[in-house]
Amino acid sequence: MHEGIVLRASNGIYTVHSENLLFHCTLRGNLKKQFQYTTSGSLSKRVVRVRKHPSKDALSVGDRVLFEPTSNGSAVIENVLPRTSRFTRQGFRGAEQTVVCNLDQLLITFAYAEPNLDPWKLDRFLVAAEAEGLLPVIVANKYDLISSNPDAESVFEDWSKLGYLVISVSVKQPDGIDRVREVLNGKVSAFVGPSGVGKSSILNAIIPGLKLKTSDIGYVTYKGKHTTTTAQLIPFNATSWVADTPGLRQLDLLKLSPDELFDCFPEFEPYKGLCHFFNCRHLHEPGCALKTAVDTGVISSRRYRSYTLLTQEMDSIHS
Repeated sequence: MHEGIVLRASNGIYTVHSENLLFHCTLRGNLKKQFQYTTSGSLSKRVVRVRKHPSKDALSVGDRVLFEPTSNGSAVIENVLPRTSRFTRQGFRGAEQTVVCNLDQLLITFAYAEPNLDPWKLDRFLVAAEAEGLLPVIVANKYDLISSNPDAESVFEDWSKLGYLVISVSVKQPDGIDRVREVLNGKVSAFVGPSGVGKSSILNAIIPGLKLKTSDIGYVTYKGKHTTTTAQLIPFNATSWVADTPGLRQLDLLKLSPDELFDCFPEFEPYKGLCHFFNCRHLHEPGCALKTAVDTGVISSRRYRSYTLLTQEMDSIHS
């Protein structure tokens, strides 16, 4: 058996990197199925039901796999090793879809302008990172455009004040690109964010000769175009990998409990357990320490509003 990492997936063929070689693999049929076994202690274990795996992503970019080369030059993936982390979204009909897995950090990419920053959407990406225990790094692209709108320079300040690392980047200026290279070193990372913010352009600047396809935003709607349609993992150096992912105009979060969602806002941590009611949801309950912090200006009212909107969304998912 050989061990490798999945770089790309297309039409049932998986490109796997192993020992500086690329293998084009198919997936063993059993890995596409879900088995139900006997549960009675008095019976020997046997399969009682087989059905197609309910998830569309039994295997995803970033997965570590064991595979066996075949005599015709291809290979078959025999086993998928346990995942340490993943970046997910809701896919077709609410199914869970893993975009890329086994990550250390997310480089959450938004632009100063064209398209303008959507703070609510940025919060959603931060929650997605926090929920999986991934290090979030905010990449603020198109810094060169603030010359035409000086007020735009401060749009990312709210998050830098919270302690998030914010890197201002322009593909026309080397300083920010060099800083991104530094944070990529020694880690498995993924660029994520809306369409049109320049994720592929940044990767082209970071890795000379990469030549990922890029396109301009639409100047009627000022929305990004889906240039990258599938995720792929790219070797950065001997110890580092970086993924380019499709732009997401809407990031639908998976189910989080009230406590899990609370923990995804790091600035709320000092108020945990200080409310009058032990099961306080920090919405309308009296004696809520978090709401007091919001009312006194210690906690951002906009961030708190983001939390309440996501709480309502989670409620609708659970109902």
